[in-house]
Amino acid sequence: MARENKTNGAGNQADSTLHQYFAKDPERLAQNLARALEELGKAAASWTQAREQGEASDITAAPLADMIRTFSRVSEYWLSDPTRALEAQTRLFAEFMGIWANAIRRMSEQDVSDYIPTAANDKRFQDPDWGRNAFFSFLKQAYLVTARWAVHLVDGADELDDVTRHKARFYVEQMSQALSPSNFLLTNPELFRETMASDGENLVRGMRMLAEDIAAGKGDLKLRQSDSSKFKIGENLATTPGKVIARNDLVEILQYAPTTKNVLKRPLLIVPPWINKFYILDLNPKRSFIRWAVEQGHTVFVISWINPDERHARYDWADYIDHGIRFALQTIEAATGEKQINAMGYCVGGTLLAAGLALMAAEGDERIATATFLTTQVDFTFAGDLKVFVDEEQIQALDTAMHQRGYLDATRMATAFNMLRAGDLIWPYVVNNYLRGQAPLPFDLLYWNSDSTRLAAANHSYYLRNCYLENNLSHGRAVLRGKTLHLEDITIPIFNLATREDHIAPAKSVFIGSRFFGGPVEFVLAGSGHIAGVINPPEMKKYQFWTGGEPNGEFEDWLATADEHAGSWWPRWQSWILSKDSREVKARKPAKNKNTLGEAPGDYVRIRA
Repeated sequence: MARENKTNGAGNQADSTLHQYFAKDPERLAQNLARALEELGKAAASWTQAREQGEASDITAAPLADMIRTFSRVSEYWLSDPTRALEAQTRLFAEFMGIWANAIRRMSEQDVSDYIPTAANDKRFQDPDWGRNAFFSFLKQAYLVTARWAVHLVDGADELDDVTRHKARFYVEQMSQALSPSNFLLTNPELFRETMASDGENLVRGMRMLAEDIAAGKGDLKLRQSDSSKFKIGENLATTPGKVIARNDLVEILQYAPTTKNVLKRPLLIVPPWINKFYILDLNPKRSFIRWAVEQGHTVFVISWINPDERHARYDWADYIDHGIRFALQTIEAATGEKQINAMGYCVGGTLLAAGLALMAAEGDERIATATFLTTQVDFTFAGDLKVFVDEEQIQALDTAMHQRGYLDATRMATAFNMLRAGDLIWPYVVNNYLRGQAPLPFDLLYWNSDSTRLAAANHSYYLRNCYLENNLSHGRAVLRGKTLHLEDITIPIFNLATREDHIAPAKSVFIGSRFFGGPVEFVLAGSGHIAGVINPPEMKKYQFWTGGEPNGEFEDWLATADEHAGSWWPRWQSWILSKDSREVKARKPAKNKNTLGEAPGDYVRIRA
């Protein structure tokens, strides 16, 4: 009798678990599915209408063709030898047989582990039914086995050149992320249960958001990663007090109000990237590098780039240097009377600053006394996964698309950056937004990340060709204003910061770039990645940084002997700045006795793509 009760209890528990996967109200579910399809039709209509009206132009053909060519090279290696092909097929078949045998064991034995263990940090498969439900467990393990097998095909293709292997690995990772069973309604237990529990209401909300996001992207998907209604620039983002003291058709120059009685004699000019906006350095009071620098006694000036449109189509790097950096230097001298400054460049803003310094060195312009580069590449030999998108065919396709409007649409570059971390920045939001039907939470960093910028055609084409494709800047072949640029002509002191987990400017790439400058270089490696490693206030007491000898030899050798320090690199940078010139003057207020052009953060930063 006891055994019978135990069996009935187990059966009732199983029935209760399975009951979650059945519709509570089939009629209501059918109605909601019809409503979801209607919303999906609106999304498709927005996508189609944008292309019919010429508001969106597809430039995905070149990347897709490149992916097909790359996979064809991998397939050619394995299929050219019947023995190798049979070996690859046998390996996959054996793995599936292992999963099958494991599933049979789990039917008769307890505490049988998965054939392929799931990584503890893999957030996709945290739901208990990925392990306890035979159907979903099999799907998960079949997926993991196939993904691992695909990686082996790439790594085992001995005849591939390094470029093709790099591309193949990247494309395999993108395909693996996209085809994960966690991304589909019928193969994700959590999504399936939620859909049944709400009778499909989640899909109605999700498809409505999808239609809104395609409309907002003017025919392209503008993936929402944060609740944008909770943020407003100048109110709870970019709030450090300051003034707009100069403006032209490309930039606004911001000067921030001092908070100390005295300030350093040399002002600080920050050259941010024009891909995304400068306020990553002034995100909120607790994480603002700009506010912190002001508190350390710097007179801080920032270039705020305009979000370009067709008017800026022909602006190349020389124009960005002239109308951006040189204009800022003239503005600073007029505002402070100082003829020498400290300059800081972040990401591609640093690359532009390096090119500008080389051009100014050739002209005898010595207004910049020190330069700080934050996650900046000047040599692109090891530039990471972004190189996957840069070859002659893809650049030609981009040039053609940009020529039509004069700029690259903001969503294109944003998508490329998100693909570098698709498992964190794309698919979780696709699942949460469009299948679960839940709006994302407010998060200032992700709001900034989605506040994308257009890219002026001539500027972007010069960048891709001279840096990523031909690596001209570090090899003395880049030309601006008729002058060939030589980084070795830059003999001023350099503070060069890399971050250890950077997907955009890999630490090894930044390290190697140090050797091309002609003066002393202080190389520092910060923990975390491209954003968190840079925006790391001392008060947060997070991460660490490494310092060592001169950045010579191999990066791995330098790191092996480097000294690790807890916390933020910011105080280390401040000490470095003071070691170059610690003279002070009375604090300078923005545009004293003059009419300013408005309050910081200005107008240009508010222009949304």
